[in-house]
Amino acid sequence: MNKLLVITVVITFLALGAESFRVPRQAEDEKGTVATVVDTLRSYYDQSVDTASGYVETIKGYKLDEKAKNLYEDTVRAVSTYAGIFNDQLYHILYPQDSS
Repeated sequence: MNKLLVITVVITFLALGAESFRVPRQAEDEKGTVATVVDTLRSYYDQSVDTASGYVETIKGYKLDEKAKNLYEDTVRAVSTYAGIFNDQLYHILYPQDSS
């Protein structure tokens, strides 16, 4: 019984002693160096994302997709025409027709 009482008293003193060694929390208003750096980097990242989004919207405003599509269609039409002419010329070279 004496051992149990001694152990209880020792544990109580250790608990009270450990409680006095608690580190006080940092106030919410004060920011540490790491928090300041993280906030700065986050603001730079947000600013660069906003700038890139602005550039994308500007490019969409130029309607480059439609212009590229029209250019592709015109190129395909011209190449297919010249490919047909070349095909006819090659055919007549390989299989000449006599005019007689």
